Amino acid sequence: MSLGTDNEHPRQIYLAQPRGFCAGVVRAIEIVERALEKYGPPVYVRHEIVHNKYVVESLKNKGAIFVEDLSEVPPMAVTVFSAHGVARSVEEEAAERGLPVLNATCPLVTKVHNQGKRYMSKGRTVILIGHAGHPEVEGTMGQVPGPVLLVQNVEDVKALTLQADTPVAYITQTTLSVDDTKDIIAALQAKFTDIQGPDIRDICYATQNRQTAVRDLSKLVDVILVVGAANSSNSNRLREIGTEAGVASYLIADGSELNPDWLKGARAVGITAGASAPEVLVDDVIEALRRIGPVTVSVLPGREENIEFRLPAELAAG
Repeated sequence: MSLGTDNEHPRQIYLAQPRGFCAGVVRAIEIVERALEKYGPPVYVRHEIVHNKYVVESLKNKGAIFVEDLSEVPPMAVTVFSAHGVARSVEEEAAERGLPVLNATCPLVTKVHNQGKRYMSKGRTVILIGHAGHPEVEGTMGQVPGPVLLVQNVEDVKALTLQADTPVAYITQTTLSVDDTKDIIAALQAKFTDIQGPDIRDICYATQNRQTAVRDLSKLVDVILVVGAANSSNSNRLREIGTEAGVASYLIADGSELNPDWLKGARAVGITAGASAPEVLVDDVIEALRRIGPVTVSVLPGREENIEFRLPAELAAG
């Protein structure tokens, strides 16, 4: 069976725009790299700095040591908190031990933490829209000083036992877009008479932009390849969006995971990447496609992202 290409008619590859690293990921990786340069290895990182094996392995090779618990960090060792954020209990444990900490929490995640604290301080019951067990969700629930109710879907909203007139407020995991949360928010607004939530502009720009780009991509291609890690929430969601649009969509870590059978009959292939996947892995997938047959590569028009987040003062160039 033909793989959908020949020497006269190369397969068309469309690259989504934007794709790959967001500003929060760039900042987190740079924090680890600059810490290694300034303080020398090893630098300890609590949890994967971002959810991508290639990134984690490259930082390990430079001297970063990744741990899941602060008890694994030796006394006085430079410690970095990952982009996903941590609970207050983790911050307090680091302070009690006198660990020098660099906080690589994405500023947009910190913004969600602050929103939750503000709503709680006004006497509202805080409801978090997110995925159970995700490190960002665990960090957010541990930052808000009081009980936080987690809802993952509309059914969870229906199961809430609060009175309809309870003052409530909702916040959302940053790797969920406006589209991901709109049905859950609508269900909350229908259930409660006194409800507040963040402005739609407070939703993570990177998540929304990448999802919009995949929807645009799906109109042009027969197959979508999403470059990202299996444990990356936003990468998995990009694959789901392609599938929902009726396009066969696959999540792959790099070119070695490309299955030629996916390409049978495919004249056009779309490629995007999750917010924690570096462009070098996109290039690796393109090279894997080239080994199967000739290709032409085009980048779709899309939203340009020019956002940069400041580094911690002790690492800022000066």
